Amino acid sequence: MKKLADVIAIDGPAASGKSTIASKIAEVLNITYVNTGNMYRAITLFVMQRGFNPNAKDADQIVSCALNEITLDYIRKDGSLELNGESVNQAIRTPDVAKNVSFIAAMPIVRNWLVDKQRQFAKLGMIVMEGRDIGTVIFPNAKYKFFLTASPEVRAQRRLEQEGESLASDTIATVAAEIAKRDEMDMNRAVAPLKQADDAMLIDTSDMTVDEIVDYITNKIDN
Repeated sequence: MKKLADVIAIDGPAASGKSTIASKIAEVLNITYVNTGNMYRAITLFVMQRGFNPNAKDADQIVSCALNEITLDYIRKDGSLELNGESVNQAIRTPDVAKNVSFIAAMPIVRNWLVDKQRQFAKLGMIVMEGRDIGTVIFPNAKYKFFLTASPEVRAQRRLEQEGESLASDTIATVAAEIAKRDEMDMNRAVAPLKQADDAMLIDTSDMTVDEIVDYITNKIDN
């Protein structure tokens, strides 16, 4: 299989540092950054605004119909996401969206709908794309693959520090429990489960600074 030298795939579980690192890499290398998790969040936001209940019997049908009303566009370079022509970068960063996005991401119809859209970003030139299945499903032939992880405590602390991601009453323990639940759903879903690609470099970011991680990754890339 021919390797895609213009794709940097960064995968990992929630709060492992993917978004921060991918965004910084895009800035350093002056390339396009795509946050696929935000795309799932945008769909989640859209259906929640319409009273979506993930436990409803017709949840899949409701989401299927909703996809016909959705357009998603990334603004090149800064990674800003637009849902039906409006920026949703802030709106998708809420506790409710964070808690419901795994239900949406587990739906085969949603993942299939997004796969083609995500692969089209390769036409933009060199890109850094982060998510949970970039190196395994979206771009299995990417030349550069990295899988980020961190200890549960560090990940919980990071989530608490992210504006809008948690409730005022949340603690490291409660957030860690939510993250563990999210991990279980992501790793055990039937379609494109979260896992490290066989040829991806594993990076434990627990005791590393952002600059250290970015330097490590960019030094692995042929410029």
